[in-house]
Amino acid sequence: MIEEKAAPKTQAPAGGIRLPTLALLILPLALLAAAIALFLDTGGGLTLREPAPVESLTVERTFLERGRIEVVVRNGSPEAVEISQVVINEAVWPFHVTPAPAIPRLGKATVHLDYPWVEGETYTIRLFSSNGIPFEVTIPAAFTTPQPTRRTFVGFALIGLYVGVIPIALGLAWFPALRQLGRRWMVVLMALTVGLLVYLGIDTLSEALEKAAEIAGPLQGVGLVGIGAVATFLLLDAIGQRQTSTGRDAASRRLEIAYLIALGIGLHNLGEGLAIGAAYSVGELALGSFLVVGFMIQNITEGLGIIAPVLRDRPSLKHLAIMGLLGGAPAIIGAWIGGFTPSPVLAVLFFAIGTGAIAEVTYEIARLIRHDTAREPMPVSVFSGVLAGMLLLWVTGLLIK
Repeated sequence: MIEEKAAPKTQAPAGGIRLPTLALLILPLALLAAAIALFLDTGGGLTLREPAPVESLTVERTFLERGRIEVVVRNGSPEAVEISQVVINEAVWPFHVTPAPAIPRLGKATVHLDYPWVEGETYTIRLFSSNGIPFEVTIPAAFTTPQPTRRTFVGFALIGLYVGVIPIALGLAWFPALRQLGRRWMVVLMALTVGLLVYLGIDTLSEALEKAAEIAGPLQGVGLVGIGAVATFLLLDAIGQRQTSTGRDAASRRLEIAYLIALGIGLHNLGEGLAIGAAYSVGELALGSFLVVGFMIQNITEGLGIIAPVLRDRPSLKHLAIMGLLGGAPAIIGAWIGGFTPSPVLAVLFFAIGTGAIAEVTYEIARLIRHDTAREPMPVSVFSGVLAGMLLLWVTGLLIK
């Protein structure tokens, strides 16, 4: 009996895609490109004309130096926008634009004005496009923008130190006393940490969305918030899952969660530093000082949240010091960025990353609480702790908002 051999199957090259498959993947894209070209050429069959061009300029920052004002703008229009006239407090003023008066879509430009401004005065600057459309920015109190000198670097670093490092270090100093508490109080403190983080996460997300409304429309600020938050959550979760799969003991896992809490709080404090640095950079000294004092009072509770997962363990002073710096030092970096190169886009990304980090850490602590209360549920203790944590930050937030 003669056996028939099966015909060999056609296989794709190792690590590649067969040409017919590739052609089928490309064909819809080619047809889509042809349809778009046809629409742009024919206008979809309509003969309507746009009554006025759609133009949008977003002012990203102002820079003041003695006898000089600079306004940095970004074009969020579908087409290029050309700045043809500048009016300062109802007076037409000469100007020049770099790199060019015509700003391409999503491009940035700087409007330079040689203007003898007076410190403390309010100035309204209107930029007119070649189509006569005005874009306005107000300088509430003229103030020399801080320059990146050694003195200002040290000054903003000290602000970040006061806002982030010192209060968190003082919060960590509660560690010896809190270790004396019983198991139920340990659960309450863990739940308190969840409450703190939930409130911080909501506040950070609110700040991210507020900043997203300030950037150019085509940059899709809300989308940036979503990308930053989700990507950070998934990245930290993947790192946590990988660490868990290595078979680390419970104490090491709790220490890792404490580090994650410090990281999430640090990213939040990066945003706080941005806000403070930006306030000082435009001369709002009273607001800046108010924010520093308010955040100092609020951030001492963040130190408490960092140490809550490891109260039953004996982490070394080295670990506590690193966690304190991880949670507080980003405020220094934020103050530098906000003070010298404030950027709405960076602010959105930083707040979004902070939101994602805080959400992931909250999830990890909730899992830890669930594990610790598996044998003896403590719903009232958990409820009380979460509510107390949220109320604590709400009350301290009254000193800031």
